[in-house]
Parts: sequence; C-alpha cells; structure tokens
Amino acid sequence: MTDAAAVEAAVAQTHRRDWARVLAATAAIARDLDLAEECVQEAYASALGSWVDAGIPANPAAWLTVTAKRRAVDAIRRETRARSRLPLLVMTAEAAGQATEYEQAEQGDPGEAIADERLRLIFTCCHPALAQEAQIALTLRLICGVPVPGIARAFLVSETTMAARITRAKKKIATARIPYRVPGSAELPERVRGVLAVIYLLFTTGYTAPSGAALVRAELVDRAMHLARMLRELMPGDTEVAGLYALLLVTDARRDTRTSPDGRLVRLADQDRSRWDRAALAEAHDVIVGCLRTRAPGRYALQAAIASLYAEAPAYEQTDWPQIVALYDRLLEVWPSPVVALNRVVPLAMVRGPAAALAEVEKLQRDGRLSGYHYLPAIKAELLSRAGRARDAANAYRQAFDLAANEAERAFLAEQIDAHTVWSG
Repeated sequence: MTDAAAVEAAVAQTHRRDWARVLAATAAIARDLDLAEECVQEAYASALGSWVDAGIPANPAAWLTVTAKRRAVDAIRRETRARSRLPLLVMTAEAAGQATEYEQAEQGDPGEAIADERLRLIFTCCHPALAQEAQIALTLRLICGVPVPGIARAFLVSETTMAARITRAKKKIATARIPYRVPGSAELPERVRGVLAVIYLLFTTGYTAPSGAALVRAELVDRAMHLARMLRELMPGDTEVAGLYALLLVTDARRDTRTSPDGRLVRLADQDRSRWDRAALAEAHDVIVGCLRTRAPGRYALQAAIASLYAEAPAYEQTDWPQIVALYDRLLEVWPSPVVALNRVVPLAMVRGPAAALAEVEKLQRDGRLSGYHYLPAIKAELLSRAGRARDAANAYRQAFDLAANEAERAFLAEQIDAHTVWSG
C-alpha cells in the first residue's frame, strides 16, 4: 500500500508535466478529441486508486499512456460502426498504411508519446480555421490540461460560455475535417507563426491582465511558459520558436517586481533589479545571441533582444537607448505594427528628447488604429510631463484612465492624474 497523499501528489505532478504527452498519444489512437480526452481523464482517475494498491509506477506517464490507450481501443471496439467516428481526426496517408491503431497501441512503446504527436496536437488546436479565442481555449484545455472552470476564470467568462466555446471548436475540427498532423513544409512557416501568436497572446494576457483587480494572472503566464518550453523542445532548430522562448524568459524574469506588496503597479524605472531572475536572463541571453547570428532574425528574436537590453542595464538611466531604437527600427521592418511604433517612442524620447517623441505619438493618433489602446495616451502623458506640460499630461492620463480596465493600472493612472493636477494647479 502507498500513502494516498503521496499518490495524489504523484498524479498531480504527472498531470502538470505529462498531460499533453499522454493526450497526444491517446489521440493518435482514438482519432477523436473528445474520446481521447475522456480516456485520459479516466486514466488519471484510475491512477488515484490503482497506485495506492500497487504502488506508484517507475514511469507514471507510461502507465497513464497505456491505460488511456487501452480505454480508447476498448471504446472503439465496442462501437459496431467504429469507422463512422474516425473522420473527426483524419489520418495521414502514411499512418493509414501502417498497422492498425489497435495493434500500435498494444505493440508500441507505451512509455513515450513521440514528439510528433504533441506537435500534431498543438497544430490541431491552433489551426487557422478556428477563431483565436477558440485556439487559446483548446490549447489550455487539451495541451495544458486546464479544467474548463479554470479557463473560464482566467478569461472572466462563465463556465457555460467557455464550455460552449471549446465544444464549438471541437465541432469545427470535426466538420471541417481538420487533419491531425504536422503541416507540410510549404505551409509550416505560416502555421508556426499562428502557434507562436497564440502562445504570445496567452502570455501577454496573463502578464498584464486586460481587466480585473490583479496586474498579473500567474496561471496564464505559467501555462504560456510551459508551452514555449515544449515547443522549443519539439522544434529546436526553429529560430522564431527560440526567439519567443527567449522573449518570454526575459520578460517573466522581472514578474515579482512589477507590483508592490499591496498590489500597486511599479514602473520599470523603479523596479528592484536585484530581485530579477538572473538565471532566466542568462539563459535568454544565450538564446538571443544564437538567434541574432542568423541572417534575418524575426520579430520575436528582435523583441527579445530589446527586452534583454532593458534588463542588462545596471539602472534604467544607463540603458543603451540608441541600440534599442536601432533594434526597434529593424523590428518595424519585419513587423510594421503601430504598437511597435508606439513602443519605439519610449527609447526615442531618451535619445532625442520628448518633443521628437511626441511628434511620433501624434502621427499614431492621426493614424487612428490605436484609438482604443490606453497605452497611447499613457505614453503621451509621460512625455508631456517630461516636457513640463503638467495640465496636458493630466488630461492625457485621464484619457488613459477611461480606456484602461485593469484595476492596478487604473490605480496608477489615478495617482498620476492627481499628481499632475496638483502640479498644474
């Protein structure tokens, strides 16, 4: 007999570490996401009892994989017309020519779901035929194993709403006959960009929550970091995958210093750099150097290089501002986004002064694409403050306050409004 608490801890650890591995291996047999998910859940539930009696296996993931696969095989065998269910996930021609999925389940190596299976699952969840919110929900549910109530809480919607989104996404996979495979070489670059965009959006949603009381939703940040590491492991030769991994590492390294003990936002210039995760920054630096040695580093590698320069400076005032502006110029070439142009304004002000930076902000205002983006008036307010225009700065901070929905950011902006109103009065 094994202590029940030890078994629960082992199951929880395997769930965090190996959920995607077990599900991907089971989906390769089941060819049905719902069936695969059901069988994996049953396998984890079975482990809670079986491991108490028989002991925790030497390779828990292997035990769970075999159990889930066998349940999938049994379920399909019970169906008198099993093949009518298989089109939900289309087999590749190569797989169809091999042994049956039943034979593979019983004869293959039970201890390891091959990397390709996890890649297939990732690319299925992030298929461009699905809306991005559905891609994120499926990724959290199927790859990260987050329960539906947890996903609903993370995105501030009801459990019913989130369950409906996930169900619709699975139905879309079925009706559109979205193949369960890694894309071919011709379509791989575009599809990888979509996967990276989902992971990046998941990270940014957690790193600065769009709404709610807390600035950070740690569970979303942690899930995004897990996905980035997994993709890096599965696609070690892809420079943009490496770039995203480095960007998330260097950005997350200062997570604990972004708010004060009472939850107030702390600006980068005021953060305690001694508390930043130096091991993460060092790892990110090595990855970034490798990315920049390529002939054409992509957007994530360039963003990571910019973030790394901010982090490497001994103090905010000692940041290599000209180099950051130069990197932003390169980033705008590969990713001509108004958000990038706005972010470039901050180092530009340090190099050429607030007046030059304000001129760039006014161009972006006339462009109109950032009209509902609260960081535009917030950055403008900071520049106006530096230029000695306190009354105008207070007005710009009010615009940012009206657009912001995160309570920590609104509290910071309210403080700035009060300070600049007093100063201008």
